[in-house]
Amino acid sequence: MNREASRPVMRSPSPTFSPLYRQIKDFMIKSLEEGEWGPGDAIPSEAELAGRFNVSQGTVRKAIDEMAAENLLVRRQGKGTFVATHNDPRSYYRFLRLTPDSGEKVQSLSEPLSCAVIAATREIAAVLRIGEGDPVVALERLLRFNGEPVVLDQIYLVGELFQGLTLERLRGYDRSLYSLFEGDYGVRMIRAEERLRAVPADPHSGGLLGVKAGEPLLLVERTAFTYGNKPVEWRRGFCCTKRHHYLNELG
Repeated sequence: MNREASRPVMRSPSPTFSPLYRQIKDFMIKSLEEGEWGPGDAIPSEAELAGRFNVSQGTVRKAIDEMAAENLLVRRQGKGTFVATHNDPRSYYRFLRLTPDSGEKVQSLSEPLSCAVIAATREIAAVLRIGEGDPVVALERLLRFNGEPVVLDQIYLVGELFQGLTLERLRGYDRSLYSLFEGDYGVRMIRAEERLRAVPADPHSGGLLGVKAGEPLLLVERTAFTYGNKPVEWRRGFCCTKRHHYLNELG
């Protein structure tokens, strides 16, 4: 018996096929990541991009449609297509899902409490994909709705990306944190993963949120990513749900 013939044939895995419009999308995301088009900038027209990449306008349009669905780009009727920015008021509620039981949209007020550079613990390092002991900017703040403290945020940021961030700087800024990160540090949050669980209030969180230790809070743990699927923020939000609830629209 021929032993060579009896052995199973080992085939090299075939390369993953990527549709042409996805390849164009990848090229465009690279341009965003490298800063060719900044937040709020208009991107070239579909015809210009088709010429640049030597593809049809339909292929470019499909890539742009997908990027718009992922909140990377924003189409404006009669004006063109623009890079999404956290300065757009419409982006505010994309990452803030807590809403009053009344259904009224209320602008929250951020009250920074602390900001310091610390060494990353093993847990923080694992989430942010950095080395244990690497510098991390740790900040704490309260979110108030109509003056009522509703969310206590504990936020950890990759230190090398946010050098110079101080409590004074946070207190002097009146827009969202993500607008600050985008405008002053060139770091744009493009997507996030969240995990929710019920936890008992400890004396610290309970005291700041006006609830007794042991009462239930909703803990929302968020990891936010920038271009290249790089995690840059880990946030633990302790939420009082006496008059507020977490809303996520599906479909």
